[in-house]
Amino acid sequence: MSGGLSFALLCAVVAILYGAFSIKWILAKPTGSDRMREIAAAVQEGAQAYLNRQYTAIAIVGAILLVAIYLALGGKTAVGFALGAVLSGLTGYIGMNVSVRANVRTAEAAKDGLNAALNIAFNFVKTMPIFGSHPSGMNSVWWIKRIGEISLRKKLKSNWKSNACIT
Repeated sequence: MSGGLSFALLCAVVAILYGAFSIKWILAKPTGSDRMREIAAAVQEGAQAYLNRQYTAIAIVGAILLVAIYLALGGKTAVGFALGAVLSGLTGYIGMNVSVRANVRTAEAAKDGLNAALNIAFNFVKTMPIFGSHPSGMNSVWWIKRIGEISLRKKLKSNWKSNACIT
């Protein structure tokens, strides 16, 4: 693996670990009164319904595109597309889930002042897992491509040897 690729993978792992640590820190904060938790639960339910509806439509279009990409550009490109789509969707679900859960904690922290609320809000922004999922996804696509090249090279070499023996 090249130095740049190793560095990208390392950055992805560090970003994901930092995101997990930050999410754990945010979710450990107090959630406020019963009324605040009730409102937060309603917001969470609405956000989940929105994402489910949106991702259902996106999945239909994505499936059509996946087939078209497979037919036009081959299996490896289709796998790369699928991997990117899944990671993007996962990032959306994680981001929405954490953001609606961080909102009530930010509101509760605001009772202690602006600094406490902003501390939670900015920690959430820094937590966005997209920075970790995309480099790791790109790394996966590189490995899929590399494995395919190695297999193709072996196959061509084998065919060349067998054809050389015949002539």
